[in-house]
This record gives sequence, C-alpha cells and structure tokens, in this order.
Amino acid sequence: MSKKKKFNDRPFPYHQEIDLTVATLTNLGIGLGRVELPGAEAGRKWVVMVAFALPGERVRARVFRNHANYSEADLVEVIKASPARIEPKCPLFGRCGGCQYQNLGYEEQLTWKRRQVGELVEHMAGLTLEVSPVIGSPRPFGYRSKITPHFGSPDDGRELAIGFLRQGSRFDIVDVPRCDIATEAINARLTDERASIRTRAAEGGFERGSTLLLRDAGGIVTTSHEDRVTEEVDIGPGKPLRLSFLARDFFQNNPFILPAFARYVRDQAKATGAHYLVDAYCGSGLFALASASAFERVAGVEVSASSVEFARENATANGISNAAFLAGDASAIFASLDFPGLDTVVVIDPPRKGCDASFLRQLFGFGPRAVVYVSCDPATQMRDLMDFLAEGYTATAVQPFDLFPQTRHLECVITLARAGYCQAQGPS
Repeated sequence: MSKKKKFNDRPFPYHQEIDLTVATLTNLGIGLGRVELPGAEAGRKWVVMVAFALPGERVRARVFRNHANYSEADLVEVIKASPARIEPKCPLFGRCGGCQYQNLGYEEQLTWKRRQVGELVEHMAGLTLEVSPVIGSPRPFGYRSKITPHFGSPDDGRELAIGFLRQGSRFDIVDVPRCDIATEAINARLTDERASIRTRAAEGGFERGSTLLLRDAGGIVTTSHEDRVTEEVDIGPGKPLRLSFLARDFFQNNPFILPAFARYVRDQAKATGAHYLVDAYCGSGLFALASASAFERVAGVEVSASSVEFARENATANGISNAAFLAGDASAIFASLDFPGLDTVVVIDPPRKGCDASFLRQLFGFGPRAVVYVSCDPATQMRDLMDFLAEGYTATAVQPFDLFPQTRHLECVITLARAGYCQAQGPS
C-alpha cells in the first residue's frame, strides 16, 4: 500500500488561514489574489487561488495545497463583498463542482468571459485584436438539454448519492436532487430515475457505480444511450432544421442559443466569398446543413461512420441536395475532396483538446481560403491559433457565445483568412 503524499508546507502550513484581496478570475473560474510572504521571503508576492471568490473582494481563505509557484485555498469568509455578488439559486452551489459563477450576476459573467478570451488572445497568441461582446444565452438557467449524473458503489449502508463531483474532488459525489441549469423536463425525469436507482441499489442491482444519461429533445427525455433523438434548430429563413442522432452522440447542449450560434458560423463562412464549404468535424451535420443554402456545394467529414449515416439521413430529411458526407480516415481527412482549396472555407469544431498535429498538417496542405474555428476551450484554440498564424492566416473576428451560463465554460468562434484574401472580396 502506497504512503500518502506528504503535505508541502511551503510557504503555508496545512489549513493556515490568510486574508487577501482577489484581483481577477482565471479562465477556470477561480479567484486569484496575491499575498506578501513573511519571514525570509518578505516582500515577495505569492499567488493564491480561491474558488468562488470574486474580483475586488477581500476574503479569508484556508490553504489546502501549495504548488511550486502558487497555493490553492478554500473560501472561508467574504470580508468585503463585490457589488456584483448575488445569492446563488442552487443550495448546493459551492459544494457541487458543476457551476462556478452562480454567485456572480449574469451580465458580469459575460463581461468576465469576454475579458478572459481577450487575455488569451493577447498573451497566448500575441495578438492585439478586439474580442466581440459575448452573446449570452436566452436562458441563464434551465437551459441544459443533457446531464450525466454519477453514483458510486452502494456498499456503505448510507443513502446512495446520485449527482456530480464535489468541488475540488475527483471521487466524492454530491447528491443532487435537482439541477437548476438543466431543463425542467430533465429535472422531472431525474426525480423518477433517482428513486429507481436507489430501489435497485437496495435490492443489490449494482455491483459498482455508474453514470446516468438524461437527454431532453423537445421536452421528451431519454435515458438510453442508444435512443434516437431529434432536435429542431431554427436558423431561418424557411423551416427549422430537424437533426437526428443517438442520445449518446455529441450535440450542443443549449438548444436556446443554438440557432444564433449556427447562424453566426454560417454567416462568417458565407462572408469569405468562397463557393464551397467543408465541415471537418461534422458529427450529425449541424454546421454543414445549416450553411448549405449559402454555398454551391458542402461536404461534411467525420471519422465516426454512424454519425456520417445520420448526417446523410438529416440532409435527405431536410431536402438538402448539395451536401455530401464522408467517413474520413483520420490520416487522410481531405483526400477524397474535389473542392479547390482557394475557393473553400472550412468549419472546424474539434473536441476540447483542440486539433492534433496530423489534422493541422492536412488542413494546411489542403490550403483553404478561410477557416471558421469553433471551440469549447479557448485555451487550446489559442494554442492552435499560433499554428494558423505561422501558416500565414490572419484572425479577423473573435466571437464568444455563452452556451454554458453559471459555469466557466463557453464556446468561441474565430474566423481566419488566408494571406492575400479578405472577407467577400477574393484575392487582395
């Protein structure tokens, strides 16, 4: 049995309480302040991270971890509150790790998210480029159409906790009878599912913990990963798109802001003046099909064969005849395309880890006129942005969307033009 790692007591002993003023929020949604170290290091400023503390606040915090150049601490008391501090809607806020910003007014959330993207643009990508105001969600609460509560092994005799990881923990689960950022339909179903799971657990139905999926599609909630679900996305003009996919598949989880989000991506792609569009992480076809009317031809490329089948089916169901979908091998994503790169705009929406080196090599080899880069993690997006800049692309617009109110997460869309091209004018 391995020994527990000894606590590093430099510069603070375990659970020492310190007072500090919070200067800013990190892009992880954590308050950051600095304190002056005592003793031999007097005069040196030391960074302390305090979750749920807000900029401008004077707080008391209890240190629980020291790193090489900063410490982490729990919030003990707000000595002087920020004017933007509000009462959280959820009684579990501060314990449940799902939300970081319920104590911050929504307009302030948008202000800070814009600032955080701007800091990443400046400090990671080295650009002086204005970040547009964040487009907020029409619903700051009750917006999330998919949640995945967890539960552990029911072997300790206590009532089974069914919910989300506790703030700062990788294993401890907070019992969550209701999630205020989820839709009402999900919360109604969650009550029933929790009762069913606890009954089965009491009867010995689980040997280990598990994860529950609840997905709301138009008020109908499924809990089966393999169920087929359908979302409507009204991007106008004409009838809304109807997109079908499996409940377990990736699909944006805020249907209330999704129309504006998809329209923006389409309009940015159209404004490049290209005649062809490639959706390089197309999934079930959202961006490709939302943009098809603005281009002569559209192609979606996806490594998941099942997602490609849904994308083809969705094109047919929506009467879209100029879109083709290809199950591309990861090593040759653009090999089967016959679009001329200089007359093509590529939309990319990679996973949180961003684009891998192989994909970027293929993309730059294809040489599109422009790229509309959609990301759920601006930090990895900025890392990739540096590769685009090195290849001669210019960032022309940065537009964040708040698909995840009350949390640190957001989506960011960056439009990139190849050297010698500008929006809707062709070669310059």
